[in-house]
Amino acid sequence: MSPLTQKFGSVVFVLLFFLIWEVACRGLGVSELVLPPPSSIIYTLYMKGAAIWGHALATLTTTFVGFVGGVVVGVLFGILIGSSRLAYDSLYPTLVGFSTIPKVALVPILVIWFGAGFWPATLTALSMSLFPVVVNVATGLATIEPELKEIMHVLKAKKSDILWNISLPRSLPYLFASLKVAITLAFVGAVVSETIASNKGIGNMMMIASSNFDVPLTFAGLLVLAIMGVAFYAIFALLEIRFTAWAHRGSQV
Repeated sequence: MSPLTQKFGSVVFVLLFFLIWEVACRGLGVSELVLPPPSSIIYTLYMKGAAIWGHALATLTTTFVGFVGGVVVGVLFGILIGSSRLAYDSLYPTLVGFSTIPKVALVPILVIWFGAGFWPATLTALSMSLFPVVVNVATGLATIEPELKEIMHVLKAKKSDILWNISLPRSLPYLFASLKVAITLAFVGAVVSETIASNKGIGNMMMIASSNFDVPLTFAGLLVLAIMGVAFYAIFALLEIRFTAWAHRGSQV
């Protein structure tokens, strides 16, 4: 099956899903307070597009800043943990413990430290996206073939030369895999923080909409989040194909 056929099939599946949703809601007479049909959600996006766009831009900003920070810190920790057994034994358990803490529990602490608004949402997004990057980068560095390192040692290469010329390039597939996971988690972290400690953003908009029983607007916020998440996922998938084509055999999933 060609890539074009696969993409066409995906589009058809999505359209069919929304069509069934629409027909089911209309045919069964489901109240919009329970489940609005897609047409009502699209209408809400059209009528309240300006307000929704402002909230979406706020969420996109905090998510992206937190995601970039999480990637930078995660890559540095991943290199350290993947290159040093001492760092692995000392830092990795701490990171695992931190990752198991529900991030919603961190938001009140971040509000005390930084106040409500931009920074709690950004730091929550950072904390959510950090762990996948650390794990994948460290795994990528730890799974480099010993033969390659031995060849570099024979050639009198320094550890830094091995890291930059062998280890990091060979771990790129792991890094891009983590980026596709981390960006979705960053959106989750930002929205969770916005529902608790922010006066703008999609999370705040959805919280107010749900308290006013404006279910179509709540679903419109979910749709906007889904579109942004899929868009970023697709961008990183394309970058993965561009920079790690050597690591894949056959079509890219």
